[in-house]
Amino acid sequence: MPTKETLGPTDSQWLGQYSQVHMNVFGTPLRVMDHGEGVRVWDVDGNEYLDFLAGIAVNSLGYAHPAWVKAVSEQAAKCAHVSNYFATEPQIRLASRLIELAGAPEGSHVYFGNSGAEGNEAALKLAKLYGRTLPGASPSIGGKPARILALTHGFHGRTMGALSATWKPVIRKPFEPLVPNIEFVRAGDPIAMYEAFSATGLGQYGKGPVAAVILELIQGEAGVRPLDVAYVKKVRELCDINHALLIIDEVQTGIGRTGSWFAFQREDLTGGITPDIVTFAKGVAGGFPMGGMISFGGKLSALFTPGSHGSTFAGNPLGAAAALATLDHRERASGRERRRARRATAPGHHGIRQPAVHLRARPRSAQRHPPVPPLLACGDELGSGTWPDRQRGRTRRTAPGTAADRLRAGNRRSRVHPREDPRRPAQRLTSTTITGRAATTSPPRTPKPIQHPHPSRTTEGAPHGRSTSPYAA
Repeated sequence: MPTKETLGPTDSQWLGQYSQVHMNVFGTPLRVMDHGEGVRVWDVDGNEYLDFLAGIAVNSLGYAHPAWVKAVSEQAAKCAHVSNYFATEPQIRLASRLIELAGAPEGSHVYFGNSGAEGNEAALKLAKLYGRTLPGASPSIGGKPARILALTHGFHGRTMGALSATWKPVIRKPFEPLVPNIEFVRAGDPIAMYEAFSATGLGQYGKGPVAAVILELIQGEAGVRPLDVAYVKKVRELCDINHALLIIDEVQTGIGRTGSWFAFQREDLTGGITPDIVTFAKGVAGGFPMGGMISFGGKLSALFTPGSHGSTFAGNPLGAAAALATLDHRERASGRERRRARRATAPGHHGIRQPAVHLRARPRSAQRHPPVPPLLACGDELGSGTWPDRQRGRTRRTAPGTAADRLRAGNRRSRVHPREDPRRPAQRLTSTTITGRAATTSPPRTPKPIQHPHPSRTTEGAPHGRSTSPYAA
């Protein structure tokens, strides 16, 4: 049975200060973290933890990855920000790279923001502009405003536009009325989707045409629930028949978290359909704020003109450099995994067995960066990676699973085991450093396992997968 763990004295002091100066939108933080390395993080009292959440699916390469640190440092030494009156090489390279990875057709374009919510805001605004081009959508000639359809149990963000397409009533209702003409359709019900499209028409009971459908292929906030392949194909078909856009929110599932660069590229999730807009964020920049959308094709992209949308920090060179470093490393890691898989299935190989999850690592003296626990990596390594079993002298490999299985594994409740940082003494704060009322302190304790609570307030994905090492060459 998990033992309740008390806070260290330095954590208590900092959390007392936190409650006095921060809006209470995240509740009480679990700890005040100081630094990280690979999959391990240390709090201000020097206790070590395994981060099974990876920053809620953000830290694609773990903490302080050398390639990521080098890219960000070098770019910061050149320029961290320029205004939108100018462009930078990393920004242009990153946009080209994402279009290539998404397999988007010629003429496709990228819009950069700073989060998944911003990416979805941009997608919804673009859909609004597109809706004005549809027949029967102009009120000036007797038409009705175009609609956007979202799914029940879907989650797309907490800003006003994205919140309007987010199902969760507990976070919607306090801010109503929200953006109009966004309707919810029962997830996974093709008849309900058909009826929503069929409501289009003139007259007293008729509605405006459907401009777009926005959905997640795997609904993360709903408990990691994948949509049925046949349902996704039906939605695509209805969008094509009615000239509506299909927006796929890949904030949680993108950048390799389902084994492909984007979830829509998996046949077992979509049946091979192509979206009109894809949104992305979270793991794309390995911990740096970055998000946006990809619009497929030049005609749709042309609806955004100068002044129709923007962000001061959109596509900043520091974030772009971080994203390029993240994608480069993930691509190299994917290539290594494919080669390992080929070797694992070659004639004369030991075979593939299901390993037990264990967290024992070699001493730091023997290895600077300890092995990644199986739930922490992403991309092609999710549920299908390999790592050396040095005790038995062979390569171990996980059993393959569905994309949903891989995401679900990372969303389980995870235990973390604190221990003292072997590299540095615990930090201590003086009374002059901490101001305001401090929380009740507790005497130092013997490290014991604690139960890491499920991050229900921000359950927008979780880490999973495995790698031989977070920094393997």
